[in-house]
Amino acid sequence: MAVLNINGHKCEISNGTTFEDVAKKFQSEYKDTIALVKENGRIRELFKKVSKDADIEFITLDDSIGHKTYARSAIMLMVKAAYDVFKKDSNARVKVEFVIGNGYYCSPKGSMKITPKKVEAIKARMLELVEQDLHFQKETISRDEAIELFKKYNFDDKVSLFKYRRGSSVNVYHLEDYYDYYYGYMVPSTGYVKWFDLIPYDSGFMLVLPDMSAPTEVKPFVDRPTLFKTISETSHWSETLGIATVGQLNDAICKGEINDLILVQEALQERKIGEIAADIVKRGGVKFVMIAGPSSSGKTTFSHRLSVELRTYGLKPHPIGVDDYFVNREQTPKDENGNYNFECLEAIDVEQFNKDMTELLKGKRVELPSFNFKTGRREYKGNFKQLGPEDVLVIEGIHGLNPKMSYSLPDESKYRIYISALTSINIDEHNRIPTTDGRLLRRMVRDARTRGTSAQNTIKMWPSVRRGEEENIFPFQEYADTMFNSILLYELAAFKTYAEPLLFDIGPDEPEYYEAKRLLKFLEYFVALDPKVVPNNSICREFIGGSYFNV
Repeated sequence: MAVLNINGHKCEISNGTTFEDVAKKFQSEYKDTIALVKENGRIRELFKKVSKDADIEFITLDDSIGHKTYARSAIMLMVKAAYDVFKKDSNARVKVEFVIGNGYYCSPKGSMKITPKKVEAIKARMLELVEQDLHFQKETISRDEAIELFKKYNFDDKVSLFKYRRGSSVNVYHLEDYYDYYYGYMVPSTGYVKWFDLIPYDSGFMLVLPDMSAPTEVKPFVDRPTLFKTISETSHWSETLGIATVGQLNDAICKGEINDLILVQEALQERKIGEIAADIVKRGGVKFVMIAGPSSSGKTTFSHRLSVELRTYGLKPHPIGVDDYFVNREQTPKDENGNYNFECLEAIDVEQFNKDMTELLKGKRVELPSFNFKTGRREYKGNFKQLGPEDVLVIEGIHGLNPKMSYSLPDESKYRIYISALTSINIDEHNRIPTTDGRLLRRMVRDARTRGTSAQNTIKMWPSVRRGEEENIFPFQEYADTMFNSILLYELAAFKTYAEPLLFDIGPDEPEYYEAKRLLKFLEYFVALDPKVVPNNSICREFIGGSYFNV
């Protein structure tokens, strides 16, 4: 017998009992479904067996780790269903590309041809598998066995990935006769994956899943065509270049081909920025270029590089930071925890901003403020501006796409740009890299370098940053005249050298330890890239240092 301490209750449990059976006894005490367990602080899957005395905590679907576990399990369920529908043809593959809102876009690969009827058939097969409540079986096999197994399925992406694996063993999952590899935990069985939808979209389909805030509710998919088009272009370009997965990136680094890849990637971004500048000039009458995007999107470097391109057309760009229009500290709204909420629109003196911009548009001479972050007050230091025929204001701030931010300015005077780091490289075809992971690593590396902020503090405040983005940025991204993807295919390999020491500094007793451990495991997939090869005008330099620009 083992004694488990669960929510203050001491329970005697027979050795060999699964944690799933234990969880069922306590499920009524939780609002949402239990997905995982912490045994003495270590996360375990529910199909693991009780073997010793332990302190127990349950993780539910409304927890970040639990939500990721559900999504991962739903993806394997979908891939298995597609495998069955296409009669176990290993040449008919499906790739999980990227996320749009609550939809995971999946595209056909190899001989797979997707039609609305095929999507219906895959969904029907998924529902059958849920009804059968099949266990996600987990096996540990050698790396060489894994390579041979996935050669059989024509999973060249996984074969290439495991070639660079340091460990001698690999954990694989299987449902009936279908084997796959997934980065992270699974729920115990298909019966847990009850909430999803599958809808045809573009040349593939969307796997629609619940949000973490409502894990048993599948909300209708909201189309974001501009965002989809932007990510699709980048994804297509990475596949054309032959760097669509981490294994392919590692191949390029190890074969000495990375310098060419970097030059081509940077040239592509330069061309995109040039095209945006040309569009601004072609439109005519644009006096306000408004740039918005989530944290660590590279907005500052982008605005500098766009300004350079605008100068080639004879324009005179002037940077304006929306942050300089913060209200004085004592007027700043506070959140539910009593902390200053610097990310809400009410933290900006919108009226004064509009008054100044309107006066500038009329050709008047205006003194612009600067915000003193030490004193928490706006200051005026003789920074006068007056717009001539060639002058353009480049305005950077998270509210740039919100119509309320520039309500008094005529639309024809504004050009709105949404910028984000939209991940276009996957670990493999079934394990995508979340955009938020890339931006979190960007911010972690930059803040440690420029502000002395620990990785622990960066991880700690990240959920608050994400909530601000959900409220103030993402709802307005489709208002943009254009979108720019600042992601660089090689950047995670460059960040590895900087991020790993920061993450190793987080101890197992800290609440942020599990996220640090997850990110460290994620970075293990990458062969490190020497940062010296990164060009000095690259957006990557905004985070690792050494930029030509003042960022």
